[in-house]
Amino acid sequence: MDTFRRHLPKQFHKDFQYVQVEGRTKLAINGHISEYIPNPTFEVVAAPGSHEIWYRGENAEGKTLRELTGDPLAYQPEFGNPEARLKLLDEQGVHAQLIFPTLASIIEGHMGNNVELMAALVHSLNAWVLDEWSFNYKDRLYPCAYISLADAEKAEQELDWALKNGARHILIRPAPVPGLFGPRSPGLREFDRFWGKVNESNIFVVLHVSDSGYDQIYRWWGSGASEMVAFDRSDPLKACMDTQGRSIADTIAALIAHGVMDRFPNIRWMSAENGSIWVPHLMKMFKRAHGQMPQAFKRHPIDTFRESVFVEPYYEEDLNELREFVPVERLVFGSDWPHAEGLAMPLDFLNEVKDFTPAEQEMFMSSNLKGLLDGKR
Repeated sequence: MDTFRRHLPKQFHKDFQYVQVEGRTKLAINGHISEYIPNPTFEVVAAPGSHEIWYRGENAEGKTLRELTGDPLAYQPEFGNPEARLKLLDEQGVHAQLIFPTLASIIEGHMGNNVELMAALVHSLNAWVLDEWSFNYKDRLYPCAYISLADAEKAEQELDWALKNGARHILIRPAPVPGLFGPRSPGLREFDRFWGKVNESNIFVVLHVSDSGYDQIYRWWGSGASEMVAFDRSDPLKACMDTQGRSIADTIAALIAHGVMDRFPNIRWMSAENGSIWVPHLMKMFKRAHGQMPQAFKRHPIDTFRESVFVEPYYEEDLNELREFVPVERLVFGSDWPHAEGLAMPLDFLNEVKDFTPAEQEMFMSSNLKGLLDGKR
């Protein structure tokens, strides 16, 4: 529970608390109790890969996620201890991995315009990661440094601190940037000093799935509940809406259309845990926008995307179709282990790329990510 509170200045403790609601622990952020992550303590979790048939669309018996989950799994050392994690990776045949903080995915969307609290929580999280994992553990484990752009100057300060402490990649929420006067695009010129530092640093930017605020779209059509639970699948309408894909597609569109990827061409961008079904539609939108306003783009946005953006698809998606839009050199394997929606055995992903050549499989499963970590384009 001290992930965010260990280094959090005491004046902010009242704004980030674990509270009891009808006998269950919930997270209270900025005066709001969040249901987004049903169990924010992670004392028990669903077993890795237990939801695989759901995400493959092979739930012929119509079981609920709860039924597919089965008995909860007690917290395991390899979830939070780097040495235990390395031992497990050896058993799984995985050399290295990126590590993302699940709980961080919800905090920024609950801050409103409280940029001071946002900056304090972000730094407290990063300091905890440095304590417990470092940002490069034995050249095999690479936790991210999370950064909020809500205050551009504070974002620069956090980036400087992260780089000083060895961060190899940073995580940015794929969403409009919150702020004192409302949300705005991360592609605006006010962030150019920040992106300029990233451009010079030779690290890469991960746009990781988060509570991006797009669930408001579902709430318009759904029950009208104040907050959607991340893993609630009781309404089939939610399965028909791609709020996750809309948030990452809009974010990448903003970064391209507002010129960030042209002004800072050395930055490499990775879409992580957003899947890839949004890619074909975004390419169509880029083609239309360029056809309507070619003068607004330094070059064709599809070319910019194909050169600068790496995509981590889900195992259940059509990777052969994806290759029509994203070159294999820009595809990255990710198993989402130890999450229930991921794969129990990461290397089972090889079954999904059996149509790739051996050289393409090697790029997808290994060398593309290694190149990102080594600072190569």
